Amino acid sequence: MTTRPPTGSRSARDLERYAALFSTRTKVMKSSAMRDLMAVIARDDIISLAGGAPDMTVFPAEVMAKVMSQLAAEQSARALQYGPTEGLEDVKEAIIEVMAAEGTIGVDPQDILVTTGGQQVIDLFCRTLIDPGDVIIAEAPTYPGAVPCFGAYEADVVQVEMDSDGMRIDELEAVLDQLARENRRPKFIYTVPTFHNPAGVTMSLPRRKRLVEVAAERELLVLEDNPYGLLRYEGDPLPTLYSLDGGQFVVYLGTFSKIFAAGVRLGWAVAPGPVYHKLNIGKQAADLCSSPLSQLFVSTYFRTGEWPQLLSAFKERYHRRRDVMLDALAEFFGPEAVWTHPQGGLFLWATLPDFIDTTDLLARALEENVAFVPGRGAYLDGRGGSSMRLNFSYVSDEDIREGVRRIGAIVHEQVALYGTLTGTVVPSSPVADERPAPGGPDQALADVLHLPRRAGDGRRAGSSE
Repeated sequence: MTTRPPTGSRSARDLERYAALFSTRTKVMKSSAMRDLMAVIARDDIISLAGGAPDMTVFPAEVMAKVMSQLAAEQSARALQYGPTEGLEDVKEAIIEVMAAEGTIGVDPQDILVTTGGQQVIDLFCRTLIDPGDVIIAEAPTYPGAVPCFGAYEADVVQVEMDSDGMRIDELEAVLDQLARENRRPKFIYTVPTFHNPAGVTMSLPRRKRLVEVAAERELLVLEDNPYGLLRYEGDPLPTLYSLDGGQFVVYLGTFSKIFAAGVRLGWAVAPGPVYHKLNIGKQAADLCSSPLSQLFVSTYFRTGEWPQLLSAFKERYHRRRDVMLDALAEFFGPEAVWTHPQGGLFLWATLPDFIDTTDLLARALEENVAFVPGRGAYLDGRGGSSMRLNFSYVSDEDIREGVRRIGAIVHEQVALYGTLTGTVVPSSPVADERPAPGGPDQALADVLHLPRRAGDGRRAGSSE
């Protein structure tokens, strides 16, 4: 549940009393768009398409009970004790198994830092690398949970446009060239290349290769955030940036939250030695170590050999729910909206006419007991006002359809009102056949140009990117 600022005259006095104690950093700190909604979407009467939670009803309760009983019987004292900051070797074996399942082979356990969720990796990375005013490059839009973290460390975040093939590497190189002319060197590039949160798109193989080349040529660190890589529903798997790079400039961020259980709060980073050392020191100051109880629960479960079946169950359910959401969007949103067609992951990105502000739309949607994440939460410069992130993993098929129907009805109200006020002729009802085809140029993200696909995509600026 989110904490609310104090209110009333006494609260005003309290704030004034404490104001001089706060660091200057707190002036730029802001809450995550997702966390702000948590208290609201926890209500039973709300259909939440806002969160990014896995559906843990897939995890059999009897399996959890069995694993916890085994852990209590065999390793209770160890589970309840402090652990090493870098993490237990037991859980590192499970991490290596997960990374191997997506084709990343040969990871050295000594390069793995176990963290308290993937979010801690982002925080530690900023803590280790960022001084106020330092440049971070991220996609536009970017993961909403990274926005408050970047802000807390007073980074100057430059967001690079995306299209249906992920981050535009030609645009990235143009940004890097401009920064070089200003004698500014980015500290790192942050990317979610596979089933992007919030956009749902996946970076193409040519762009992945070129991004790794750019990082090597310019000696830039890349933080590859990969929570969803194993949740693929269609298409062929693509290599991770880390596997293409070999661990020289790409730092890999993984988590058990989406492919096992969010409640264990375990993630990890795989980093080159010097970076690993600094991250480890930062984690010592942050929390000493991640929970040995969670680590041993994960490792005990993975030794049962049942994880591949659990992953398959997640994929089957989410695949079906993605299709339900896509069908509902086609039926209820109509031709004035466009959206991405994710091949995996948990999210898609819908964009409405630019006269609709999704932050205002959310207030109206909450009156109808449905929630989503407004697009501005994925930007640091105010863009994304007509877009929204929709999640399809957590609620039932029926609730997905009903939630989209409610949002669609409000959208049509807004479109009709705009037409009345401006005299503009707008469609009066949704037209399913006019939904943009998956992967087509009309599936652009908010504030992204519609560009033709060309041969040689992903090469350096000035060629075919």
